[in-house]
Amino acid sequence: MRLFRSEEHVRRWCDERDREPGAVFALRQMWSLADAWYRDRLSPEFTRRTVDQAEALFASIGLTGDAWRLSR
Repeated sequence: MRLFRSEEHVRRWCDERDREPGAVFALRQMWSLADAWYRDRLSPEFTRRTVDQAEALFASIGLTGDAWRLSR
């Protein structure tokens, strides 16, 4: 994972290195994912999410597309 200031910065960085950009998302989305993903990890009732539950969580914060698809 790399952090950039803007999508334009991503494009420049990739162009300079002859690379294709991967998934690009806002830092607030990553924060939302981290919060939702780890919020209950220390709870004694914690259970691992199913693939469907994880994909639903990703979609609920706008993370869609191939990079976020776990079921192949």
